[in-house]
Amino acid sequence: MTSDARAPAEKGAAARQTPARAPFARVAPEAVLGVEVVTRFAPGDLNDICDAAESAIEAGGGFGWLRSPERPLLESYWKGILVVPERILIVARIDGVICGSAQLVRPSPGNEAQAFAVQLQHAFIAPWARGHGLARLLMEKAEVLARTEGFDVITLDVRETQERAIRLYEALSYVRWGRNPFYARVDGKPVAGLYYWKDLRRAEDEPAGGAAA
Repeated sequence: MTSDARAPAEKGAAARQTPARAPFARVAPEAVLGVEVVTRFAPGDLNDICDAAESAIEAGGGFGWLRSPERPLLESYWKGILVVPERILIVARIDGVICGSAQLVRPSPGNEAQAFAVQLQHAFIAPWARGHGLARLLMEKAEVLARTEGFDVITLDVRETQERAIRLYEALSYVRWGRNPFYARVDGKPVAGLYYWKDLRRAEDEPAGGAAA
């Protein structure tokens, strides 16, 4: 459950002051940043996460969509995530407003051979919220959750064009093991995809390097 305990009116006022509602505004230096697991949406959360996802899709990353779908479809997608037992939704917030998310996907109950590994999917931060270290916080939260659930390895894949994400993953000691030249097709042209893994047993005692995203 989300830990945002502010009243809906207060949260709505904060939301209207964020760049999600005013794309050319800047996030205040004293803004409160945070990440958390969400199991149900508080008032305003569904709208916020849809706004953030639309911004990320338009910027070219984080999802399989090339263009943002109609809002009802996007809302159904996020509502559906919360009822899938294998998925854990982690969100990033600025002043209580959702500005990004990531999903941990557990292996299906019948996949005993791969029960030790969890996959990270659809990690994104809305363009207006970048530069505050939230992408790193999302990744660190995901790794803590994965260890807590007993997983030894975390895997992910990413379009080769998502350079910011790639820099972060490699700074956090993710190991690139493969490249698929036909991972995606954008504007009729193939886009390569990169595949990564991280051994959480080794990483637990090793400091992460690199700069914050």
